[in-house]
Amino acid sequence: MADREVVFLSRDVNIVTIPDGHQGTLNKGQEVTIHQSLGSNYTVITDYGHMVRIAGVDADALGKEVHELQTLVAESDSKAVEKNCWEVMKTVYDPEIPVNIVDLGLVYECSVTSNSEGGNDVHVQMTLTAPGCGMGPVIQGDVEKSIRVLPGVRSVNVEVVLDPPWSREMMSEVAQVQLGLY
Repeated sequence: MADREVVFLSRDVNIVTIPDGHQGTLNKGQEVTIHQSLGSNYTVITDYGHMVRIAGVDADALGKEVHELQTLVAESDSKAVEKNCWEVMKTVYDPEIPVNIVDLGLVYECSVTSNSEGGNDVHVQMTLTAPGCGMGPVIQGDVEKSIRVLPGVRSVNVEVVLDPPWSREMMSEVAQVQLGLY
């Protein structure tokens, strides 16, 4: 999002502060500037200069519509589920960086195995841009929630690993171009 949009909250809204990941609330009528609206969440700057994240389910407080996830493949076999997992992970963004976590190189592995109950178990191994990232649990939760709603998924395990450590070289060429590093 290139243009910054100033809005006044239409109701109280839960937030997560960036970069420490603490939860809080902004009050109805408070002025915020939308800094980033990628994926289904919003990164805003409060009128007192703090960067916070507002979940997509609370988009109405910003006067926006809630984003609906569109599944690319309707089948629920393990191959289709894996494809959908990668696609929905591309809708998850670090709230400070306008690049999705897949192109950032944060997702190391996504494995899908069929289980005896007819569903699929998903295991994702991912990392963070910095080991002490306060937003790590939030991003991890976003990945889990986005995969859990996919057709054919029975269970999801999102594991955050710090070895190997993330580096800029892990970013896709697209991400490097987006960030002006290429």
